[in-house]
Amino acid sequence: MSSDLESRTRFEPAEVEQRVMARWLESGLFHPEPEGTPDENYSIAIPPPNVTGALHMGHALNGTIQDCLVRLARMEGRRTKWILGTDHAGIATQKQVEQLLASEGTSRQEIGREAFVERVWQWREQYGRTIVEQFKRLGASVDYDDERFTLDEHYADAVLRVFVALYEKGLIYRDHRIVNWDPGLRTSISDLEVEDREVTDTLYSIAYPLEGGGEIVIATVRPETMLADTAIAVNPGDERYTGLVGRTAILPLVGRRLPIIADEYVKTDFGTGALKITPGHDPNDFEIGRRHGLEEITVIGEDGRMTAEAGEFAGLTVAEARDRIVEALDAEGRIRHREAYTHTVPFSHRSGERVEPLISLQWFMRMEPLAQPAIQAVKDGRVRFVPERWERVYLQWMEEIRPWCISRQLWWGHQIPVWYRGEDQSEVYCGIEPPEGEGWVRDPDVLDTWFSSALWPFATLGWPDETPALRAFYPTDVLSTARDIIFLWVARMIMMGLEFCGEVPFKDVYIHSVIQAPDGRRMSKSLGTGIDPLDVIEEHGADATRFGLLAMSSTQDVRYSAEKVEQGQRLANKLWNASRFVLLRVGEGVEAAPQPQTIEDRWILSRLERAKRGTREAIEAFEFHRAALGLYDFVFEELCDRYIELVKPRLHDERVQATLLHVLRETVAMAHPVIPFVTEEIWSYLPGAEGLIAGARYPQPDDRWLDPEAEAAIARQFEAVQAVRAWRQAVGAPPGPRLPAQVSGDFDGILDGILLLARLELRDGDAADATPVPGVPGGAISILPNEHVDLEAHARRLAEQRRTLEAEIRRAEGKLANEGFVAKAPAEVVQAERDKLERLRRELAEL
Repeated sequence: MSSDLESRTRFEPAEVEQRVMARWLESGLFHPEPEGTPDENYSIAIPPPNVTGALHMGHALNGTIQDCLVRLARMEGRRTKWILGTDHAGIATQKQVEQLLASEGTSRQEIGREAFVERVWQWREQYGRTIVEQFKRLGASVDYDDERFTLDEHYADAVLRVFVALYEKGLIYRDHRIVNWDPGLRTSISDLEVEDREVTDTLYSIAYPLEGGGEIVIATVRPETMLADTAIAVNPGDERYTGLVGRTAILPLVGRRLPIIADEYVKTDFGTGALKITPGHDPNDFEIGRRHGLEEITVIGEDGRMTAEAGEFAGLTVAEARDRIVEALDAEGRIRHREAYTHTVPFSHRSGERVEPLISLQWFMRMEPLAQPAIQAVKDGRVRFVPERWERVYLQWMEEIRPWCISRQLWWGHQIPVWYRGEDQSEVYCGIEPPEGEGWVRDPDVLDTWFSSALWPFATLGWPDETPALRAFYPTDVLSTARDIIFLWVARMIMMGLEFCGEVPFKDVYIHSVIQAPDGRRMSKSLGTGIDPLDVIEEHGADATRFGLLAMSSTQDVRYSAEKVEQGQRLANKLWNASRFVLLRVGEGVEAAPQPQTIEDRWILSRLERAKRGTREAIEAFEFHRAALGLYDFVFEELCDRYIELVKPRLHDERVQATLLHVLRETVAMAHPVIPFVTEEIWSYLPGAEGLIAGARYPQPDDRWLDPEAEAAIARQFEAVQAVRAWRQAVGAPPGPRLPAQVSGDFDGILDGILLLARLELRDGDAADATPVPGVPGGAISILPNEHVDLEAHARRLAEQRRTLEAEIRRAEGKLANEGFVAKAPAEVVQAERDKLERLRRELAEL
């Protein structure tokens, strides 16, 4: 065996990982030829990370999950493509470059749109591949030779074609509707870019006078928006207001006449039960307003200041206007009550400013016609959610789907392919190519990033062209993603895939857990709770990081566990050391082949068979923690701590070497999807192993080696070993020396292993002097007097413990026999005494 291996006494991830990744990339394994059909092949489209991004723990977990699936499929002989690419990330990227320009003393407005977009492309060329390179550190076997970008030329063409097709179908239209408006970035934003924060505001109860006398009191935390009120609504079942429906209230400070309407949306238990309706500044009020045909007034502008519609308050910030309006209401005696009110308020994740719901002229997409086929695809099982509970969440949202605002007031992104002509923009043209003639002006807005992302599974494969890649790898097999983008991305991909390709884009949707900080808070740089996976890889290695993340993963959110990563590092080291031990002892010309000679050989082959099946089944069932931890148990407990120890006395036998080499080879291949670097490195030393393990076949099931009889026998063997080890610890015997023992009973085929692992040796002697070991199944093991154990002292200790327990039991029994104690003491004290007595009796019985 190689002297190189002899000198490598430890597995060094930093030395191995870069070299192994280079071998993988040179092999072309990650870049399959586009042949065959989707049923024969296997594909996953990576959720495209933002071009601005760096690897965080969510990327690391999801990347490991996908790589585990992809490596298993590749080893099963399927042509496997893991589609790679990045998202142009409109808002995030534009913000980065705007900050860069500001540091240079200029702005996008100063340099103009064309120059700004050119600067963003330059920025992308410089920084945009950071996260792709970081995926290599993780061991991700994506198709690096076919990287896509949501703004590359072919992808951009696909996006425009989809827009035009949906526009011509009447599903895309322009309208004034309420949107999430970010006053800091001056654009509409998606729900994902909105974060709810808990805020304590003042809840004001304000009296609105009624025409003909009287008043109606409403409660609001936003008195500044009352200037845009166009109605007051009450619940039709609220008897307090039955007589007021149909009457008219007068808006304080403004004098506008407000109809009092009935609507089921109004909650009778919030505030006074009467709700001011402001269609221009609240999404729920907007829907009420559309149902009742109410006027839509806007008093807060896109810059976050009050508009001319706000009258004397025009030009003020929202906060300034609120203070001035409250002062004016106080002056008129309209405020009936104030109280602190804690509630959630939307803020922009990008700019940090409070989101203003505003009515804005935007491009929208009608979703209902697209949603129905996507609902049916999940109901009939063509798309399956794992865990299953997310199916209900998906269906509920889809069945209540609303129009989607697809336009953004940005410069970086897919510019909307619509042109206008005429002073009132009455002439409209939509097309992939610009219109002919003079006077046309293109719509300045760009599409929501999620619009282009919705095409990801098929546009990355060359659609709208009927490419070989599209024929070979669409639909994909699995989408692994987080729960927060089920609606923003997963649902939209299903809708778009069905609409433009006639098939669902993937068969399984795995919603992975969110890894929280160790204290249960969310991981965040700003909170100081973030953990950089690259730091973890640097300290423990990629295999350890991957194992730890998979072992942590669950159907629920989980706290980050450094212990699980350390467990992964122990596994990599244990497998390396065990492999090195075996390989340095295997003779020249010995080939891996199962040649069982003893019951221990039959046992390890049977346990290996179950481990192979269990690991594969766990990965295929998305139970990655079971795959990782099961692998750990097999390598540590069964292969290393039992079998290798059991066969050490027989290692000179080439049949044992062949069996051990077979078990090692299969174990390394079985472990590869979870810990690819160490297994690839071990594979390079295995006799007869050809090529890369990444391209080898996953160990196939072989029923010949399933042996329940051998498993039962070795289970009994290890039970006996554990009993002896427990006895040795109890009597204070040192672990090293072999103790003289006598044995009786049925230990056929397993006695040698018991003596070896329990460190015993058979001796003649007077059985009357021997001490029996309790808990040995199917027979008896007794230890003879010896210099290593003072059995008389042990007997004295047991007797003293027995006397102490008996005395404590008598005291407890006496206490509970005292009727005064039982009657007068608190019930919990009496129960504690009963529990104590039960525990003492158990301890005495065990003794």
